[in-house]
Amino acid sequence: MSSFPLPQLTRASAPLTREVLAVNEFGEATTVSIPAERALTVYVDKRELVTLMTLGANPELLVLGFLRNQRLVRSVQEIESITVDWEVGAAAVKTHEGITNVEERTAKCVVTTGCGQGSVFGDLMDEVDSIVLPEATLTQAQLYGVVNAIRLQESTYKSAGSVHGCALFRGEDMLLFVEDVGRHNAIDTIAGWMWLQDPDSMSGADKVFYTTGRLTSEMVIKSAQMGVPIVVSRSGITQMGHAVAERVGLCTIGRATNKHFLCYTGAERLQLQPELAGTRPRVLA
Repeated sequence: MSSFPLPQLTRASAPLTREVLAVNEFGEATTVSIPAERALTVYVDKRELVTLMTLGANPELLVLGFLRNQRLVRSVQEIESITVDWEVGAAAVKTHEGITNVEERTAKCVVTTGCGQGSVFGDLMDEVDSIVLPEATLTQAQLYGVVNAIRLQESTYKSAGSVHGCALFRGEDMLLFVEDVGRHNAIDTIAGWMWLQDPDSMSGADKVFYTTGRLTSEMVIKSAQMGVPIVVSRSGITQMGHAVAERVGLCTIGRATNKHFLCYTGAERLQLQPELAGTRPRVLA
């Protein structure tokens, strides 16, 4: 690994909500909170790369994780600094030695199904076959713990709606919770945070990734790239997300609310405890 130190990051978090007037079903004017979506244009070594739409809670981590999940940088130590300035809506990334063939590697852009319109540079399936996920399991009791922790989590969604949340767990213990206008932004922010931690304590082997959004190919690939072998969603899974998850051996669990869930792929990683699910609902003839 390079001997460069970890990057220098600003801490340019922005207000997550703003208040506006709305009219309710009784014709009454009421003040409500809405998410404060804003544009952040990313420049790498003074070259404009992409504009991300974000809440702006952790913009430096978002940019770092974006570069990681786009496979534009291989190590966090390639980055010298990330400077975010909300007055101009820009994030300036400075690398130590530049990004090799950056024009060629960013020439093809795939627009994904991510809320807020996500995008992935290059072929979605590049390097998927080289991913080897660690051995890991999750018990049904731990899964219920994850779902309950999300239920109890204070969030922008509860006060303002219109955002997605993602979280990283060790077993059923929440390590980080992130919200943004798109789930792809939230997972990128988690990827950036993981990169800044001690690599010995932040491998994906004992981690579970949770998202409120559906499990698309983009979310599955990013989870696998982060080395996290188990993904949980309160939504479902797409056909391509399912195919990729099977290909890399990822455990995908969807429709996870209360004690209900569906394990779509990688069921061998889930240690079932059916007795915890309670009684089946009676079906009337």
